[in-house]
Amino acid sequence: MKISVCSHRPILEPCALDNIDFQVDSYVGCEHFCYYCYALKHAETNWKEEIRIHRNISEQLCEELEKISPQTIYMGYRTDPYQPCEVDYRQTREVLKLLVEKGFSASILTKSDLFLRDVDLLQRMESARISISTAFTDESVRQLFESKTKDTEARIEALRCMKEAGLQTSALICPIIPYVTDAITLVEKLAPITDTIWIYGLSIENREGPNWKYIQDILVKHFPGEYEQIESVIFDKAHSYWTNLRQELQHIMLDRGLCLKIHI
Repeated sequence: MKISVCSHRPILEPCALDNIDFQVDSYVGCEHFCYYCYALKHAETNWKEEIRIHRNISEQLCEELEKISPQTIYMGYRTDPYQPCEVDYRQTREVLKLLVEKGFSASILTKSDLFLRDVDLLQRMESARISISTAFTDESVRQLFESKTKDTEARIEALRCMKEAGLQTSALICPIIPYVTDAITLVEKLAPITDTIWIYGLSIENREGPNWKYIQDILVKHFPGEYEQIESVIFDKAHSYWTNLRQELQHIMLDRGLCLKIHI
């Protein structure tokens, strides 16, 4: 993997998520290269070959943080803060060190378990939150769609450790690929170690976009008998598949008193 320096740009950016005003992406591009990723359409490089880092990330971010009051900063919107290159380049850890120093907190979304390394920093923040993103219970299927991510069970076990360490924990089940993702089983695995689970279906904005082309190739090759059925559900948000799954999830939520944010 080639690691290069990105062009100068703001590191602290506005965040569109509820109750969070700012976000930081410690890398430009994502080595995980999940084939369904919505951010692929904005890729500046071929993520299979090149990821970019910020020059002097701590120095620049320090200046930008001076302009706002201490608050929670989101990490994980366009790129995974704990992608494989973080082991060597430690851009995310540098950001967390600075946030602690300046009295900020962090809300992190990742497909890795590397956040365990940074528990010392996260425990020093007020109300730090770690969230994992998952979509597959079958490891052979996960390998088809996101081969460079940590396996699902490793993510879940790491999140369990963070909950035991006293941190806030949540999860994202996304994307639900019809007849491929077992959302109910994932809810069962995640419910004991999270306070909130967000659930989203696969969303394809453009059939000509890179994420659909990658997914289509996988489905045609590995799910030939189900391909037409899967495709029809993906592009029909009123399909009975979504209605039935939503009703089942709502029943589980009410029956067990879970906090499920269902967006399907």
